[in-house]
Amino acid sequence: MEPLSRRRVIGAAAAAGALLPVTAAAPRGKGTAKHHPFLWGVATAAHQIEGNNVNSDYWLLENVAGTGFPEPSGDACNSWERWPEDVALVRGLGLNAYRFSVEWARIEPEPGVFSNAVLDHYRRMCAACREAGISPVVTYHHFTSPRWIAARGGWENPETADRFARYCERVTHAIGDFVDWGCTINEPNAQVTSYVVANGKPFAREAQIRAEAARATGSDRFHAFFQGDSLKVRDVTLIAHRRGVEAIKGVAPHMKVGITLALQDLSAGPGGEALYRRIFDESRAPYYALADRDDFIGMQTYNRMATGPSGYLPTSPTATNDAWGRDADAEAIAGVAHEITHHCRAPILITENGVTATDDRLRMAYLDRVFPVVRRLRREGLPLLGYIHWSLLDNFEWGSGYKPRFGLYAVDRTSFRRTAKPSVALYRSLVAQARIHDRHIERNTRT
Repeated sequence: MEPLSRRRVIGAAAAAGALLPVTAAAPRGKGTAKHHPFLWGVATAAHQIEGNNVNSDYWLLENVAGTGFPEPSGDACNSWERWPEDVALVRGLGLNAYRFSVEWARIEPEPGVFSNAVLDHYRRMCAACREAGISPVVTYHHFTSPRWIAARGGWENPETADRFARYCERVTHAIGDFVDWGCTINEPNAQVTSYVVANGKPFAREAQIRAEAARATGSDRFHAFFQGDSLKVRDVTLIAHRRGVEAIKGVAPHMKVGITLALQDLSAGPGGEALYRRIFDESRAPYYALADRDDFIGMQTYNRMATGPSGYLPTSPTATNDAWGRDADAEAIAGVAHEITHHCRAPILITENGVTATDDRLRMAYLDRVFPVVRRLRREGLPLLGYIHWSLLDNFEWGSGYKPRFGLYAVDRTSFRRTAKPSVALYRSLVAQARIHDRHIERNTRT
């Protein structure tokens, strides 16, 4: 597909209902953060920690012949059974928010067949969080879909938008009375960015893997979330988000609902202006327009990157790099936060931020740097609603398997025992200090 112009991209967002007039709109960058307690939290995702998500598209892709995954998710962290322990860890960190996802493939394993047992499982999780003084921040779709959705064309199929809305409505009936914060779709723009950087070329071995998945499902339309024409997926997710928001709020009007985006701190390096423009126009602008009238926009930032003539430029040798060799300067979140406020009126919830590190001292150094940045952004008046760290646990990191270490807690791959890293004590201390400061500000505001 030919690259879309900025006008055509914004037109696609408008078709999804993103650019309808906003009544009594706040000035750009001036959201409603002051009306809600600041959220300090930690995040996980269902497929990455629950284990044995056998009805999902990703489970199939992890296990087909020729798979690009270095290892399957398998039992993951066994959080399907051990979720009470995970909630207790969140409480022990002194946090007031826990972002996790519910799994569509478990809830609706076949078209129109909803599992009351699974819905009750997630309802109990939400209730336990509230009982522990933790606000559940629930993501309705975190990359994985039911296998039957993928077999019907996945997120390239426009009908998926209505199926997603139906699913959102059913889930909200089950959990809505315990949940104040909902994220519709996690990082739908990420694959668009990869697609643009690759100049629309298929990803390595994609055709073979899709052929194997098609044979396994008996469908020649099989498309998982990160497969196929990413621009088509973008246009469907734009519509699905808006319909999902309407479905959720139709059941639980009190819920604050937004979409989460993969937003690295991006700049144009020498000769990289054209690529930078394409990335912004095709993978950011449509979603900024979409989120403009939402309750919040979920910001997920890890790295600082610069574009060159045909891809990303190498990381500077003077940069503070993560275990993947990427620039992990904590100032990246400031660059992205300012970009958002320039292009979108929605308040910002930092729904993911962290660093992959085999040496926990790198994570501790990162936390020491990132907290002052968050404080500074709040002092500057940016509409920040909260900071949620990725991740609670070392978990399954998709195409990288279990090698990356993002967690505050290590997880034994056999016993599933959770072991606190030194960064746990630091994060607990930094959050405790921040929450004392927040309460002081709240008292002064009331008086």
